[in-house]
Amino acid sequence: MALPAWSYDRIVALSPSVNEILFALGEGEKIVGNTAYCRYPPQSEKIAKVGGFFTPSLEKIVALKPDLVVVQENNAPLAEKLERLGIKTVLVKIDTLASIRKTLLGLGTLLGKKEKASALVAKIDRSVQSLKGITRKKKILIPIGYNTDLSKEVFVAGQNLYFDDIIEASGNVNAFQSTQKGQPALTLEKILALNPDVVIILAPLMKEKKFTEEQLKAPWLKLPINAARTKSVFVESGEYAGIPSDRIVYFIDDFKGFLRESAR
Repeated sequence: MALPAWSYDRIVALSPSVNEILFALGEGEKIVGNTAYCRYPPQSEKIAKVGGFFTPSLEKIVALKPDLVVVQENNAPLAEKLERLGIKTVLVKIDTLASIRKTLLGLGTLLGKKEKASALVAKIDRSVQSLKGITRKKKILIPIGYNTDLSKEVFVAGQNLYFDDIIEASGNVNAFQSTQKGQPALTLEKILALNPDVVIILAPLMKEKKFTEEQLKAPWLKLPINAARTKSVFVESGEYAGIPSDRIVYFIDDFKGFLRESAR
């Protein structure tokens, strides 16, 4: 992404991650459109909505007369349509630590905020480094969602995601090992066979959905697994937890706290 000869003044951000990164780079005031789930920072909610993460409206985007649209890979077909209409479109990948760094630096260069982007990446790198030496070789499982009945399939963080990168950087291992991308679904039988040492439940909308930590932890603490025996079952309820942006440092800090508690 080369630095253009002009500045972009009307930007549409087509995901919460992109929206947060643009604000972190100091370009928030230039965002004229984003998606329904762009909630941070708070002023994001006042920006015109062009649809959902998977269902943005081409018509609404065009009506905003953007000079730049930033799109995640899942909306590649939309990006092609925008380019054919003569709208500058940047397609980004934000799923691993490496891709988060690359997107920060790429957008920073494109928008003339290279120094700011480099500082944000350096902060992420320092945060990752701080994980080392707390615990080693523990099997960590990260279930996703609000599962109070484990007899049903449970989605977990698999490989090819920043959660896996963070676990590996800490010197531990993802309890679920597979070449499958994304978030695989596990049966109770499979969870018992994995026998994780630490369980970190990803529940960023816990309060909004009116769940408590006790409710989400209870079914896991009843299982005959190492995490239950040592009470190493935790809930990550930070609303930033499932959004890969510069705010990943907050999740890493929480993750570090869980590791320390599990090591006691």
